[in-house]
Amino acid sequence: MKQLLLDIKPPSSPTLINFLPGRNTELVQMLTHILSGREKERFVYLWGGLGCGKSHLLRAVVAACTKNHSKAIYFSAKTCSEFAVDSDIDCVAVDDIDYLDTSAQAGLFNLYNQLRDESNAFLLVSGPAAPAHLNMRQDLVTRLGWGLVYQVHELTEEEKMQAMKRHAADCGFDLPQEICLYLLRHGRRDLPSLMMTLDALDRYSLVNQRQITIPLLRELLQVAS
Repeated sequence: MKQLLLDIKPPSSPTLINFLPGRNTELVQMLTHILSGREKERFVYLWGGLGCGKSHLLRAVVAACTKNHSKAIYFSAKTCSEFAVDSDIDCVAVDDIDYLDTSAQAGLFNLYNQLRDESNAFLLVSGPAAPAHLNMRQDLVTRLGWGLVYQVHELTEEEKMQAMKRHAADCGFDLPQEICLYLLRHGRRDLPSLMMTLDALDRYSLVNQRQITIPLLRELLQVAS
């Protein structure tokens, strides 16, 4: 039965369209305007807690640039500490900068200066807190505050439940309120994880020819653990 979860298709590739904005409507509009050329801001810093959607937005912007035949690159500071880019780059996204050590922070500082002085590229950066509250090099903190700074607000519990119910309806099944509440209380609360669990629950219900109930969900979560 564990294979049920492994067989579930992964979440769709991040786009600005499939990002649920909640209280982030202004931010999504701003990113859309930058991509279309209506907004000329070149430096944007996004901050917020785990699971609020920062990585989704960074990946979505890079994907949109690539789709439009622009040259774009995504760096995750969790796995990358060097930021070498070509002079003709159009967009650079650097995610999770709180993982950068002192040397890598210097590299990001140099990247800011390089893009400012040598290109017209758009730089989109994300971190866990507003620049003034980051425990990082002061010169880098100053750079992070150069352009626009936006907090990415996590969806409220009610917004997540609405999203789960819409997803279930799109998949062809009704999702009881108590299932939504149980998932929010007993599992990962980020939206991609919630949607993957719903997909698994739908398939588990069909395979076992049982209605979607709390006992069935508990059984699935136990099997998958």
